[in-house]
Amino acid sequence: MRGVDVTTWQLEMTSPAQLRPARAVPVPVVRAEVVSPELNRYLYTAVGGDWFWLDRLEWTWQQWHDWLARPGVETWLALDRGTPAGYVELDGASGSDVEIAYFGLLPAFTGQGLGGHLLTEAIRRAWTLSDRHPVPPATRVWVHTCSKDGPAALANYRARGLRVFHKEQSEEHLPPTPPGPWPGAR
Repeated sequence: MRGVDVTTWQLEMTSPAQLRPARAVPVPVVRAEVVSPELNRYLYTAVGGDWFWLDRLEWTWQQWHDWLARPGVETWLALDRGTPAGYVELDGASGSDVEIAYFGLLPAFTGQGLGGHLLTEAIRRAWTLSDRHPVPPATRVWVHTCSKDGPAALANYRARGLRVFHKEQSEEHLPPTPPGPWPGAR
């Protein structure tokens, strides 16, 4: 493990009117309506494997299931010709704040404008989460990103209208390289 300085930004939007939509891309964004730990773990490692997404790697199937089965948690996928290109996990299970808990594209789909499109659609769906779940109406949509995430993440969040409300520096102990999208494979 090595010590790495990490900057974390927390961003928020307090009104749907603050959304600055990206250009539309002809890629549908669909909700995964069946709780599927296998699907979410696949997306988590496929998107986050190159960016030190480590916090859920040790989760059991049951932990994934329990997390995803909570009312107000949703997974949305961008599908390019039927293939998952990216995903977003919304978490509105604990009050009127809806967190964009996880967001990103699979490596083969970066640089094509899909990130802005998917984030636009994710924010729209975050504001309407209470239409689909027994949770309070959203009063804030928020996300955190850090210097370990993809290089376009912070700029995409800001471009969609999310504003930084907190920034912090910390030191994290990380392995020499990210686990990659195939953790455990040699």
